[in-house]
Amino acid sequence: MKREHPGSEAKARPVDALLAAYCAGTLEPSLHALVASHLALRPDSRAYVSALEDLAAENMANVAPEPLSRREDRLAAIFAQDMAPAPRRHFGTILPSPLRQYLGHELESVRWRTKLPGVKEYRIEDQGRGEASLLWVRAGRRMPSHTHEGLEVTLVLKGGFSDVTGHYVRGDIAFAESDLDHKPVTDESEDCICFAVTDGPLHLTGPFGRLLDRFFGERH
Repeated sequence: MKREHPGSEAKARPVDALLAAYCAGTLEPSLHALVASHLALRPDSRAYVSALEDLAAENMANVAPEPLSRREDRLAAIFAQDMAPAPRRHFGTILPSPLRQYLGHELESVRWRTKLPGVKEYRIEDQGRGEASLLWVRAGRRMPSHTHEGLEVTLVLKGGFSDVTGHYVRGDIAFAESDLDHKPVTDESEDCICFAVTDGPLHLTGPFGRLLDRFFGERH
């Protein structure tokens, strides 16, 4: 897997746009937690975000100041975050701090549900057509081929996996566009735990997926 600085490529990558949206504060809570967790694990991306924030600060210097609405409420919220007790660290170092805060509990408290043989899921948030979930996949497991109606963004928290786009390990963000039909395979060395955010439903492809579609289609 390539280990390049987020800003070093001539052609912008999806992660660049995601980091820029994070700096602008335009991400929904699940993606914000995903990016913040990535930054907690990857110093090179933190440097890139810091550069973007410095550029934004320079631009703000030329903007006329405006009164801040609800100033006292906002300050109180900031101070409350600073005074929050540090989370317990048991199972726990698998989850970066931003993701623990988003979940509201440790990984050891997660109630996993078997999704497929060798695959467990904990659905955190249903976002209309998409969702935010934790996935625990057994080592060496081949996932069924699938596509998404929209974008799938996945942060690796433990272990690693490979698909047609590359190999991803702890701290990496993988992007699957709607036109990507992929079949991730987890590393043989250990189980893989990921945090995935999607903005559209998953569709199984290949013989297995067509069989399920036919079966469920006949029942409706």
